Amino acid sequence: MSKLPGNAGLSLLGDKSLDFYRDPVSFYRQKMDKHGGRVFQSRLLNRPTAFICSVEGMRELLSEKSNLFLKDPTDLMTNMYGDTIVTTNGEEACLLRLSLTSLFTGRCLESQRDFISSVCERCLKDLSLSGQPECVYSVFKRLGTELVLGLFLNVRAEEQPELFQEIMQLCTQHWHGLISAPVNVKVPLWSSGFSTALEARDKLMDIIKDKLENDKEGFVGSLGSLPLPDSSAASQHLLLFISALIPKAVASLLTSFTLVLGGNEQEETRRRAGEDPDYLHRVLLEVQRLWPPFIGGRRIADQVATHEYR
Repeated sequence: MSKLPGNAGLSLLGDKSLDFYRDPVSFYRQKMDKHGGRVFQSRLLNRPTAFICSVEGMRELLSEKSNLFLKDPTDLMTNMYGDTIVTTNGEEACLLRLSLTSLFTGRCLESQRDFISSVCERCLKDLSLSGQPECVYSVFKRLGTELVLGLFLNVRAEEQPELFQEIMQLCTQHWHGLISAPVNVKVPLWSSGFSTALEARDKLMDIIKDKLENDKEGFVGSLGSLPLPDSSAASQHLLLFISALIPKAVASLLTSFTLVLGGNEQEETRRRAGEDPDYLHRVLLEVQRLWPPFIGGRRIADQVATHEYR
């Protein structure tokens, strides 16, 4: 079998995680230039890792040969969110996707159109009127938070401000603990970030379970009636859907979009995007491709596979 270009180096000493996360695009380009191809190996998160840097290769990995690769079962996302569509593999992931897709199409989505429009108008109307510089990332993150809590949990900021603030604070604690060192330590007057995250998760799960039991309207009501793998699946998915991840992704994408289309040189692009929804959609997709909100896609090879490399 051919050996991949590059090397995984020594444990700890050879880890390239810092180089990768500091500037992923530069990391890819340097490695591709050095090795003369779009597939190479290095060490990421202290594990030997093959990097695939082509559209064709990723399509093959995620579709044609997806059954040969597993999502990492020790991933922190699994520990914090449980078994969800993001962390499951194979047939179970396909069944979950089929079940959840029905909630994002047709009448279920159409019924939320007025809510989405009202939140966007209220959160964004002052941007065009303000004569002062604004931190658009914060504005967009607030927009994303109001949307996810309203859409997925039927908690609307204007109608239930105290509950909204409580959930938003718990989601923030959960996220900050998620990205801290995964050490569950509690001593008098101090707790580790990870310990705080676990406590926040438990409180969020209590709110979610109460909603699933008592709220029969909207997304949360429909989710409870879906054929899911087990009794905890609905609450685990809601925890993922209302987490800080989605507002951060929305804020990151819209901030990148704003920066790219700013300035006099982009006036024609802005005009066309404002007149043509299809063109606007393509611009958003291109922004998402060039500046993705999150970096992910790590897979573990479950079987020997030949992947766009000879």
